Amino acid sequence: MRRERKIPHWGSLFVFLLLLAIGWINLFSTASEGEPFTWDWNLSYIKQLVWIAIALLVGISVFFVETRTILFFSYILYGFSLLLLILTLVLGTTVHGAKSWIDLGGLRLQPSEFAKYTTALAVAKRCSVPTFSLKRKQDFIEVLLIIAIPMILIILQGDTGSALVFLSFVFPLFREGLSFAIVIPGLIFIVLTVLALLINKWYLTGALIALGLLFYSWLKGKKRWIGLLFALVLSGYVFSVDFVMHHVLKPYQRRRIEILLNPDIDPLGASWNVTQSKIAIGSGGLWGKGFRQGTQTRFDFVPKQETDFIFCTVGEEFGWIGTSLVLFLYFIFLWQIATMAENAKTTYARVFGYSVLGIYFFHIAVNIGMTIGVVPVIGIPLPFFSYGGSAMLSFTLMYATIQNLYANRINVIA
Repeated sequence: MRRERKIPHWGSLFVFLLLLAIGWINLFSTASEGEPFTWDWNLSYIKQLVWIAIALLVGISVFFVETRTILFFSYILYGFSLLLLILTLVLGTTVHGAKSWIDLGGLRLQPSEFAKYTTALAVAKRCSVPTFSLKRKQDFIEVLLIIAIPMILIILQGDTGSALVFLSFVFPLFREGLSFAIVIPGLIFIVLTVLALLINKWYLTGALIALGLLFYSWLKGKKRWIGLLFALVLSGYVFSVDFVMHHVLKPYQRRRIEILLNPDIDPLGASWNVTQSKIAIGSGGLWGKGFRQGTQTRFDFVPKQETDFIFCTVGEEFGWIGTSLVLFLYFIFLWQIATMAENAKTTYARVFGYSVLGIYFFHIAVNIGMTIGVVPVIGIPLPFFSYGGSAMLSFTLMYATIQNLYANRINVIA
């Protein structure tokens, strides 16, 4: 049997390794607090260095695995990740209000990070069936279930931020022919949710009913009743948003949304993280204060700076030039992934590539958005920068698999 030839995308590999290096240097600056480099296993930047080494070894191994093996194990790995999510609900450890961690003799793993990877494998596997079509109701529902099941399990763990990442699977579905008309209702409800949070529910409900009566007077026949019924449904949704906000969400989740809508609501309390993060980024100016010279970083003004708010260190120490460079590298990296996905010779490779592209983009956009106060703080890591072994391993697995599928294109007959 002829062995598969493996020729990776070298430009993408260079950017990937560069992001890893910059990310670790940035974490070292954040975690060391001005102290000299020390080889101490208890220090976060040493732990992260070990995780990077492990992730690279695993990634190299995955790259050389035969592509047909990855296809074969796609559903099996997906099922295993669901089992881990269920076990986490039962036996997991609660950290920062979310029961999303499993302790394995001193080693703490977050199964939700790996669920993103395995869900991408399963979605790609389902979409690669020759007779698959998103226009067929059964196929569409099956793909939605593949995405929704881990998402629901993660929500039950209390980790809403990680669950929202699964919305990024709209990227591959659009690429495979999902009609934009299906998304329109979702966009309507998103806009209505924001309005329900900003405007008094009684005023908004009154406006919707008035709009429904207006449609009733303009339209004729059954359409006039449909318009009125739709307005009533939207009015009911407004009240459901209010109910969820005050009776379902946990206090810290509700506070994060309130802070997004009104950043100055509690500058010394709940708004502290975002406020200090923006101060750190703004104080960097054009060139920054210099490597390991950030005062916000050295004196711990920004909580969770090693994880959720790691990007503000880049802004404070390297300024606008540094943040622009990092954003440019991320842009090139995402562009290269899109290119690899488009050049794929199989549906499986294309769908998986766009799935990972969506996951990366969601993490980058939301994490950086958190640090500058334009999106709620939902606690998701910045790829290759934030401290955390589970995320580092998961992001590297995604990238190594894309490289495997891309490198295998020369073995596929077009």
